[in-house]
Amino acid sequence: MESPELVTLLAGRRVAVLTGAGMSTDSGIPDYRGPDSPPSNPMTIRQFTSDPVFRQRYWARNHVGWRHMAATLPNAGHRALAAMERSGVVSGVITQNVDLLHTKAGSRNVIDLHGTYAQVICLDCGHTMSRAALGELLEAANPGFLERARAVGSIAVAPDADAVIDHTQTFRIVDCPVCGGMLKPDIVYFGESVPKERVERAYAMVDDADVLLVAGSSLTVFSGYRFVRHAAARRMPVAIINRGRTRGDDLATVKLDNGCSPMLALLADELPALASSA
Repeated sequence: MESPELVTLLAGRRVAVLTGAGMSTDSGIPDYRGPDSPPSNPMTIRQFTSDPVFRQRYWARNHVGWRHMAATLPNAGHRALAAMERSGVVSGVITQNVDLLHTKAGSRNVIDLHGTYAQVICLDCGHTMSRAALGELLEAANPGFLERARAVGSIAVAPDADAVIDHTQTFRIVDCPVCGGMLKPDIVYFGESVPKERVERAYAMVDDADVLLVAGSSLTVFSGYRFVRHAAARRMPVAIINRGRTRGDDLATVKLDNGCSPMLALLADELPALASSA
């Protein structure tokens, strides 16, 4: 094992895990803030709600991008965390990602802090529907759009299921089938708050554990960083696996500057030692 101090820290303890975009880079979903990430400007809620042209462009790109995310498979890191949950080492996962890859990998106790790409909500009446159901409505309103976008060539997909494509001016967006209101992916955008009940469940997951393991998050956004601060305030050990610096490095008991997949897979190989006194 490359990091005996990490194994020593986790051995015999219940581990709550906080994951970020770096967790999914090995599944082909780019990170917004990793050291090798291209410049990217994640969408704000104000842009989405106030600018009809922006909203049209977003839905056109998402119409292509969400299918790529739906087809994405978990990597070795996701599978390792699921295995550690089955063995009783990991008590649960709080993820800032919206890609559902932890659930696909078999993790059961997962809090999708920022929602998921797979659901849509009406901002006016609260009606929810699956992204697949909206996909059918958008396809009917924009026949042939998907095929034309794919014909252009390779498509880059962002962590929020956005896809980088041009020529979105003719795309027709669809309103809520119940009230005619504004539909939005059920994802917490920049400028929005995570629902209070979800935050409280995440705090409870941390409180129920003995150690907090952060995997693949720069902790730049307070949404995730608050759990590291909470753990540190309770004098709970914090371990961080991430490529590059994080906002929580000064609060970490152990920090590994490495990729999530290889390190978590190595951790899973140490399951007998980790679980022996868990």
